[in-house]
Amino acid sequence: MLLSIDTSTRYAGVALSDEERVVSCRLWYSRVNHTAELMPAVAQLLEHHGIAVRGSARELEAIAVALGPGGFSSLRVGLSVAKGLAAASGLPLVGVRTLDLEARPYLETGVAVCAMLDAGRKEVATARFDSRGDPAGEETICPPDELLDSISETTQFCGEGVAPWVSLIKERLGPMALVMASPSPGIRLWSLAAIAGERLAAGRTDDPASLEPNYLRMPSIGQPKSRDRRRQVS
Repeated sequence: MLLSIDTSTRYAGVALSDEERVVSCRLWYSRVNHTAELMPAVAQLLEHHGIAVRGSARELEAIAVALGPGGFSSLRVGLSVAKGLAAASGLPLVGVRTLDLEARPYLETGVAVCAMLDAGRKEVATARFDSRGDPAGEETICPPDELLDSISETTQFCGEGVAPWVSLIKERLGPMALVMASPSPGIRLWSLAAIAGERLAAGRTDDPASLEPNYLRMPSIGQPKSRDRRRQVS
C-alpha cells in the first residue's frame, strides 16, 4: 500500500492506494493550517484498513507527498509528517510537484496544458506542458495578464487557481482557451498516487533528509519584503 499526503493548499487530504487504484481517502479544508487534521486523518485511514507503518502482515510500502508550490505552513506540515514516517520506518519516499498533479489528468489529450494555483497578491503559480505532455519551461509566479500574453496556442487551463480568472482567460484567449471543470480536491491525491507509483516502479525515490518543499513565498518575519520565486514567463 502507498500512503499519499497532500497539504499544498487549504484543501488537503491523504489517501491509500494499491498499485494504481485509490482504495480510501480523507479530504478536508482548513483556513489556518493542517496540523490538527493531518495526523488524525493518517491514523484513521491506516487503522480502518488494518495497516501498520511497520510490524504487521499488512504494511505500508512507501509514502508520497505533494511538494507545492503552496503556503509555508501547510507544506511544512505535510512534508514533515511524510519525512518523519519515512525516516522512522525506512520506507521509500517520493515527492511530486503539485502543479504536475493538477495537470496529470489532461496531459494525454494532445492539447497544451496550463496548470494554475493561487499565489496570492493577485498572482498565480503556473506550470505549462506542450501538446505531447512534456514540461514547457519552468514553474512561474506572475500576474494572470502576463501569463496570458505568453500563450499563442489552444491551451487547457486546469487547477485550483483557475476559478478566479475564468472570465479573464476567456476574454483574452477566446476559443484558444479550454477551461476545465472545477477541480475536485481528490484529483491531486489520485494523481499523486499514480505518479508516485510509476516512480517507485522505476526505482526513483527521494532522500528524506534532502527533500524540500516548494514554497510560494517564505514567511515575511525576518525576510526581505520582496517576491521570493518570481520568474519571467517565456
